Amino acid sequence: MVSIDTPETHYGGSPAMAQALLDRTRARLLGGTYDVLPAGLREYLVARITSDAAQRHQAAGEAAAATHTSMMNSRLARPDGSQRNMAVIATGELVEAKGRLLAYTAPWFAGNAADPLPPRDNPRRRTFNLDMVAQGWAALFLIYPSIPPAWDLNLLLAEVDTAWREQRGAWARAGADLLLGYEYRALIKLGARNLGRPDDMIADAFQRVRPSRHVRSPGRRERDCARMRPARGRPATAPRRKARRCG
Repeated sequence: MVSIDTPETHYGGSPAMAQALLDRTRARLLGGTYDVLPAGLREYLVARITSDAAQRHQAAGEAAAATHTSMMNSRLARPDGSQRNMAVIATGELVEAKGRLLAYTAPWFAGNAADPLPPRDNPRRRTFNLDMVAQGWAALFLIYPSIPPAWDLNLLLAEVDTAWREQRGAWARAGADLLLGYEYRALIKLGARNLGRPDDMIADAFQRVRPSRHVRSPGRRERDCARMRPARGRPATAPRRKARRCG
């Protein structure tokens, strides 16, 4: 799910195994191994590596997955008991370096009398990506070139700000010092048993992927298709010539 990051459920192994990696990272952060990192960042991370950080993080990941499943079951259900298709709205880079499709997902309304398309700003047309952020089960995780259009980006920013201020979802369950997904993964990497060159460890943990020169800027059609509010039309599996109506 593009632009968001939920807590991990298995990364780093069991909670006990993952905690050992986090504790090793904490010792290295305090012991000067990673002093190349800014002092403020080191202090921030150390404060969040508590004795139960891994257990709380993975538990939040399980709860986020359950929330997403419940959300899909509820929002994909039609009044007559049948199930809607899932709209998959690919965007930006489309397929990232690990082969995963980057997309927004949302209910696909048939647009007929039995399953009418709600008005454009109706909450039932929101993507699951947006609702996971709004409910506090996912952090905002924007990576170029998969950047939403300005209207949708501002909506995402407003929702994540509210979720944090009101301590919703994962923060309500696991506390304000919960490690976010990208923080947790970076710290697991920094705690590897075999310590290589610190600079290399940091480069891997905080990797920035340089956009390929072959990735073109999205055109009007892609920008329209990336909008948070999928419009009426044919499912994503429809022939290309029928899938042009995205916005």
